[in-house]
Amino acid sequence: MGCCQERNTSDESSEQKKQDETRLRGCAAAGVAFRILRKLGLMLIIFFGITLISFWVIHLAPGSPTDMQTTLNPLAGEATRKRLEALYGLDQPIHVQYISWLKRMAHLDFGLSMSSDSRPVWDKIKERLGLTLGMNIASLVLTLLVAIPLGILSAVKKGSWFDKGVTIFVFIGFAMPGFWLALLLMMFFGIHLQWLPISGITSIDYDALTTFGKIKDIAAHLAMPIFVYTFGSLAGMSRFMRSSMLEALQQDYILTARAKGLSMPRVILRHALRNALLPLITLLGLSIPGLIGGSVIIESIFALPGLGQLFYSAVMARDYPLIMGNLVLGAVLTLAGNLLADICYGLADPRIRTGTRL
Repeated sequence: MGCCQERNTSDESSEQKKQDETRLRGCAAAGVAFRILRKLGLMLIIFFGITLISFWVIHLAPGSPTDMQTTLNPLAGEATRKRLEALYGLDQPIHVQYISWLKRMAHLDFGLSMSSDSRPVWDKIKERLGLTLGMNIASLVLTLLVAIPLGILSAVKKGSWFDKGVTIFVFIGFAMPGFWLALLLMMFFGIHLQWLPISGITSIDYDALTTFGKIKDIAAHLAMPIFVYTFGSLAGMSRFMRSSMLEALQQDYILTARAKGLSMPRVILRHALRNALLPLITLLGLSIPGLIGGSVIIESIFALPGLGQLFYSAVMARDYPLIMGNLVLGAVLTLAGNLLADICYGLADPRIRTGTRL
């Protein structure tokens, strides 16, 4: 009889433990959902603030689209300028223009470009979005594949010749401007050796090439720009990974794991790396907006039809709708990078995902 009572008590305690675990999982999931909703609400407020300030600043800058269109035409007078301002809605107060633009943007309508072709802004952005994102994503993947192992090895072999060599390499990467490196590569590989093309994305005989030949031709045109992107990011990323790994290796749980007899590679991969990746995730989230901003100089040097070159031409032409379209895309990438960083925090650190650490 006593054994039956003990068995019943054990079953009741296990059932109660399962209910408590289920309740804790539900609370953790609700907490995660609440944090995501709060984050999205904050992102929406920040987005409106970015668009408001950007819209105000570009209208206060010297020059206007009508100046660009009437200066080169000797027959265009003040009446022509006023008709163009009325056509574009520039004769209205700035707050009225902003509200009108915001209503169109709510329907994903960024308006028409004020350049000579007068095409929809989104069509012009969509044509060049793939090239810029493709180059930068390829550069980001290459940077992570090289920077993370370099940072780990430099931290493990602190003070060695390998660490000193990587340090010199990092300092060179920090000190070398991207545009200067691009010009050196163009002179050496493009002009002196004539191994790689120095501008554009395709060759003149691109249409006559086979499928493999087309892929090879595009890869040859993008080799130097992607290398410049990767080299510029590699220095900072590897150094950041090194310092983060050094801090992780000095923690008490690493000493405990080593005292239990675990091998150094297992300690690094299973224990230190996960915590060392958290600061790197922050850096990655902040680097996503640079997919557009960092492309302006490189795409201009290599004459690549990407978003950077489009944004530069829009600024020079005072094309307000096209400028705002690029700025909106940059704002979305910035906020998406922060949200992605928060999600990656949960994947890298279970304490954040389960809600035990806020």
